[in-house]
This record gives sequence, structure tokens and C-alpha cells, in this order.
Amino acid sequence: MHSLKNSAEQYLSEHTSSAKVATEKLKPNKPIQHQTVPTDETLVYQIENNLYINLTDRCTLACQFCPKHNGSTEVKGYNLALEVRPEAQQIIDLIGDPKQYDCVVFCGYGEPTLRLKPLLEIAHWIKLNGGQTRLNTDGLGNLVNKRNILPELGQCIDALSISLNAQNEAVYIRHCQPILPGSYAAMLEFVALAPEYINDVSASAINGLAGVDIDACKELARQRGVTFKQRELDIVG
Repeated sequence: MHSLKNSAEQYLSEHTSSAKVATEKLKPNKPIQHQTVPTDETLVYQIENNLYINLTDRCTLACQFCPKHNGSTEVKGYNLALEVRPEAQQIIDLIGDPKQYDCVVFCGYGEPTLRLKPLLEIAHWIKLNGGQTRLNTDGLGNLVNKRNILPELGQCIDALSISLNAQNEAVYIRHCQPILPGSYAAMLEFVALAPEYINDVSASAINGLAGVDIDACKELARQRGVTFKQRELDIVG
């Protein structure tokens, strides 16, 4: 009995530790200064004539090219560090008239589909009030939510921008460091499925990242029936 107890305790300890590590990896590096209560411009911020929504600081990737993993939480002068994740109504109250913007974009410094419920609530409200919506995503929403979320997104998202980032799994793992196994394949499947539900779908990769073949990434996007967008290293927002 004593050995069985020790084995059980060891099993629980190992799996609790693994779960804790996985949870911690979803959190970005801590910024120098945290905000207990986020300012309005932390939650919604304007770049040109688009309004961006910052729903969460958590990610399913730990991309080594992302500024937040290199000690910065700033985009275009906005500090996007979050201590409190906002409720849907708090964001809605800050948007005002969505028609005044070319597009309202779910982006921020985390993966929006990790907070799918408020994302959908806000997006439906924007559409009901005459606005246009775009979701910038790492394409792992189906993997994380353990179901196809594209039918739900298709009801309220006008445009979808998916971070393809690499032409093969080895380069993807090198730069994006996914937490969940099978992330690269899941992302490619998401890219392929997306046009069935949303008309305006694009996939992107960053020019200048070591080992990234932009032409090969462009071909992956073409094969899946989506537009390709080339981004440039160290240009954010």
C-alpha cells in the first residue's frame, strides 16, 4: 500500500507540475510596469482609421519575434499590458459608433480566440450596429476550443487574418514555439477551412525571419484558397 501511495503521489506531482508549466507558458513575459485597472487605450486603441480590441494577454504561441517576449508591451505608443481581462460590455462601451471606423479589429497582444465568448458577443454587437470586423489570429482556435469555431466566427467576422509564419513545422516550432502538440497542422487545417465560412481570408508570414521561405508560404496560402500577406520583421501594428 505504501508503494502504491507513493506512486500515486508522484503521478499527481508530475502531472500537476506539467499543467502548471503549460499554464505559465500561456502568459507573456511580465512587463516592467503592470496596470491593475487597464486604461481605455489599453483596451481599445486606434491605428489610422481602424480600432483595435485588446481582449487578452494570453497566447497559444510564444513567438520569439513578438515584442512582448522581448520585454516590450507597446504598439504605436499604446501600452497593451493587461492585468485585468475586460468584459464584453466594457469593450462595447468604449467602441462608440463602430461605423466611424473602417474596421474594428480583434488583435491586441494576445490570441483573441482564447476568449471566444466575449469576442463573439462584441463582434455581433458591432455587426448589429453597422460596423465591419476583422480577426487577427494564430489559427489555433479550433485546436484550443476542441471544435470547429469557424461557423460561429462566420456569423460576425467579415475578414480573417491568420498567422501562417512558416513553410514547414520545423521552422514554425523554431520561431513560434507552440505550447500545444500538432499546432502547425491544426493551423494549416484552419486556413483551409476558413474560406468556407468567411469570404475575406488571408494568411501571413514575416519577411526577414531566418529560415522562412516567403515564396513557399505564399504557395501554401494559394493551395488553400486564401490571400497571402507579407509582413516585415520588427514592424508591428
